This record gives sequence, C-alpha cells and structure tokens, in this order.
Amino acid sequence: MPGFLWGAATSSHQVEGSNTKNDWWAWEQEGRVKDSSGIACDHFQRFREDIQMIADLGHNAHRFSLEWSRLEPSEGQWDQSAFDHYLEIFKELHRRGIEPVVTLHHFTNPLWFSQKGGWLNPESIIIFTRYVSRVTQAFSPYVRYWITINEPLVYLYFGFIEGSWPPGIKSIHAGLKVLYHLIHAHVQAYRVIHQYYEDVIKTPVWVSIAKHMSCFTPARKDSFMDRVSVHLRNWFFNDLMITALHTGFLFFPGVFCEYLPLKNTLDFIGVNYYTRDFIRFKGWSLMNILGDLDDKALHENEVKELNVMGWEVFPDGLYHVLKRLRRYKLPVMIMENGICAKDDEQRVRFIQDHLAALKRAASEGVEIGGYFYWSLLDNFEWAHGFGPRFGIVEVDYATQIRIIRKSAYVLSESCRNLVNERVHAERSF
Repeated sequence: MPGFLWGAATSSHQVEGSNTKNDWWAWEQEGRVKDSSGIACDHFQRFREDIQMIADLGHNAHRFSLEWSRLEPSEGQWDQSAFDHYLEIFKELHRRGIEPVVTLHHFTNPLWFSQKGGWLNPESIIIFTRYVSRVTQAFSPYVRYWITINEPLVYLYFGFIEGSWPPGIKSIHAGLKVLYHLIHAHVQAYRVIHQYYEDVIKTPVWVSIAKHMSCFTPARKDSFMDRVSVHLRNWFFNDLMITALHTGFLFFPGVFCEYLPLKNTLDFIGVNYYTRDFIRFKGWSLMNILGDLDDKALHENEVKELNVMGWEVFPDGLYHVLKRLRRYKLPVMIMENGICAKDDEQRVRFIQDHLAALKRAASEGVEIGGYFYWSLLDNFEWAHGFGPRFGIVEVDYATQIRIIRKSAYVLSESCRNLVNERVHAERSF
C-alpha cells in the first residue's frame, strides 16, 4: 500500500443535505428522531469550498461516501446529474492532489430498496452488486481505495436489533440474516471491483470494509464469566467479519457455517475506533452471553474522561485494537476516530493521544496505511441530531459558515510529522 493517507471523513447523508429519496429521510419525516437532517451542512452545494479548505489544511486524502439514493433514485433508473456531481468532486480532489477514499454504503438505503425488504431481502446482494458495478465503471479512473460497507454490525444492531434506526426492527433473527447478506454483499462487491480494475483500468486497487471496533474490559476484574463475555464479545463484534472475509470461512454456531465464494476479500483492514466498554456477564442466552455494557459511573476510578455523548476517551484502546489486528498481516487504515466535544482543547488532546497510540502500535509491527479523523465538519449525527459536534471545522447551521478549529491545525501538524517519521524510517531501513 503506497504512502500514508491522512485527512478527515464525512458521509453523504450527514453533510450533503436534502437526501429526500433514502430511508433515513423518510424516518426523519415520520418524527422518529429528534432532528431532521434538512440541508445538513449544505455540502452538496458547497463541496468546492470544503475541498479548498481540505487542501489548505494540507490533507493528502479525503474519505467520503456516495449517496446511493441520488445515483439510483428508482430501481434501475440512474440519475446522470448525480453521477456528474460526484465526478466533479473527484476532479476537484484530484486537482488538489487529494486521494479520494470512497464509501459505497454508509447506513442509508434508497427508499425503493427498503420497500423491497432492504437487507432482509435475499436479492439485496444482487441489487447492491449491480449498484457497485455501475459506480465502479463510472468512477474507477479516479479511485484507488474503496470501502464497500461502513460499520455493518452497527447498522444491523441499531436497525434490526435495537430498532432505533430504520427500518426499526427488533429481532435477533433478522439481525443475523442481515449480517449474512452484508458479508456476501461485500464479497461480491470486492469481486466486481477487482475484476473491473484487472480487465479495464489495469491499475492496483484496494478494497475493504470500515469495521467499528471497541476495546472491551471485564467489569469485574475477578469475574471469570465477565472475562468469558469479553472474549466472546471480541469474537462477535470485533473478529467475526474480518476473520470471515480474510479466511473465506463464515462460522456462527447454530446459524451458518460455510465457505464464502471468495477468501482474502480484504486488501487492508478499515477500522473505526471511538471508545472502551466495560462488559458484565448477563446470562446464558445467545445475546446475554456476550455480556452487557456496564455503567461507566461504576468505574470512576478507571474512567478519566468522557465525550459529550458519554463515551469514554481511551486512547490506549486504539493501541490494543491495532495490536489485536496484527495477526491478520494486513495493512490497517483508521477510517474513523474522533470526539464530540464542547471544548476544542479536548479535541486537540484526543487527536494527539490517539495518534501517539497509533504510532506505538506501528512501532510494534502493525502496518498503518492511514488515519482519518471523524469528522471534517460538525454534522447530522443520526438519531442524536445536530447536538454532538465532532468536526475539526465548526459549522454554524443557521448561516452555514465554516470556522476552522485549532484541532484542525493540530491534526495537520501531527499527521505531517507521522509521514516524515515514516519516510525517514523507510529510508533508514
């Protein structure tokens, strides 16, 4: 994997605005969440000034997602104006020497897809693969890095088990069915992308998922069953998908056990890391054995800092997650790592401390291919609305004025230093 990519990340629905043809927009209009995304950050209209800002900050890469519902607003009907819009974004990034890192699915689905059953529909794999094929043909001359699906387990948990996101289903059985379809959808997307680059583009391409990973700690240090729950939770939430896609063997006791159509369908491992959770054994049922999240107030001696949403700030967790991934012998790219904070100084510390953890893991043999802070802009944070502010750039939602925070400059300086140290180390070696 060439070079070290660094910058910040966004997703289409959270920043573009007026994505009226997807399931999240419909969910918002039904009053299922506190805020409606509306015009969000108006990034759809303001992408040029936002890309200029990225360039001014010196980022060498930018992660963003394509909005499937814009590109295919009705089944089988492709909107050329949407393709032209994203083509302008790619050209704008390339003009400034910024590498696009493109996500194909970031939580939202076209409304027509949802009405056909969404990811519960066995045909979802074929439908998604068709979308991937069309997008690959359109944008492959501009893209070397693809993320097929962002945080598959987060998506299925909130949408199909807890039910707080669309489609609002509460069923473990439904969640496992969606997991099966998402895994196979990635495998087919990987095959389609690589085949097209091999046959037509004739240049290397790197494809992965963006896997949400947490650091898990036993709630009671002397509890054997808490440690068992941590082990099983690591297996299900952190390891299952990566192992399946890497080895081609999908195993979930009593549910599915098979060899996937392709193995080694990860060219690198994309990681989204935010926090640590304390895990308490809950019982012997399928989900209870994975343990429950313990109240952080019970661990006040260990928890030193929280973000606005009550997540623990735990940089060492990133180090432990990265060390856990070393066994796969694949490059790792941090696709998301960020904090919602009222005080930008907390964001500054967060960036510095997490990059130090990344550097520590790299010094112990983990190959790090890149780092993307979440997020470039304050944005629409799904069910939490516009309250949490993750951005290294402040957004005044009333005026859409952007104000670059100090943390943005700290990110740039810190990542430049990492690049310089990496180059020096490679030359020395």
